Amino acid sequence: MINCKVKADLILLLAAAIWGFAFVAQRVGMDYTGPFTYNGVRFLLGVLVLLPLLYSRMRKGKQMIFYNSASDRLKIITGSLITGLLLFGGVALQQLGLQTTTAGKAGFLTELYVMFVPVIGLFLGQRSNWYIWAGVLLSMIGLYFLSITGGFKLGPGDTLVLMCSFVFSFHVLFIGWLSPRMDSIFLAVIQFTITAVMNLVVAFALETVALAKIIQAWIPICYGGILSVGVAYTLQIIAQKTAHPAYVSIILGLEAVFAVIGGMLLLGETMSMRMAGGCLLMLAGTALVQIKGKSA
Repeated sequence: MINCKVKADLILLLAAAIWGFAFVAQRVGMDYTGPFTYNGVRFLLGVLVLLPLLYSRMRKGKQMIFYNSASDRLKIITGSLITGLLLFGGVALQQLGLQTTTAGKAGFLTELYVMFVPVIGLFLGQRSNWYIWAGVLLSMIGLYFLSITGGFKLGPGDTLVLMCSFVFSFHVLFIGWLSPRMDSIFLAVIQFTITAVMNLVVAFALETVALAKIIQAWIPICYGGILSVGVAYTLQIIAQKTAHPAYVSIILGLEAVFAVIGGMLLLGETMSMRMAGGCLLMLAGTALVQIKGKSA
């Protein structure tokens, strides 16, 4: 059991690191393409990366859904479709918001799902112990110091990112319900396909989709598609087979810390003492739930 928990922790930490560095890729990618084009192409790439693995699992006779009754299978397929729609809504709102808000504010507002997940979970009958709530509080304080360095006012872009955080909260909760009931790769392919198709439909309707521009953005698109989508979102599904959703949200919240590290390494940004203190508080919140929070 301990080995399983350590494995889930490491998987979630890797996903958080990939997503943190993805903020850099998302910002650079939109220098060449529109937000829906960028998302559509990267999620399509994520599907293509996973298709050979899904095909291999199906050839080996792997069961895709772990419940045999028709009603349960219908619920799981319906839940998978809803998860895809939630993922589309979350990434679309985030990408649109990034056009008109700072990366720091976007990081703070996105990671508010660390707080939203356990709160919404209460209404769904999911109880969290006080260690998790304390971890959430420390993470939120740390996230504020890390991301918000000046005045804080909600503009149009900020509102979109805040809405994205709310949508991602439901996505985390749905994944927590679905992942033990079906094959992880199968679930990933379903939600990635829905997200890719919907983004591309909107892109062709509202944006100028140019192959030359997509080729120019191939590095951020490959990072966003292969690592951020194909690897990180799939790792989230795998980890949530055994981890409490609120616990998952706290570890994934470290994405903001990795975003700052990515900005320093790749964009020449600097870290102030205030930001360093925020990182330490977030790490303290994560360490707290590592000690006792898993028993929730």
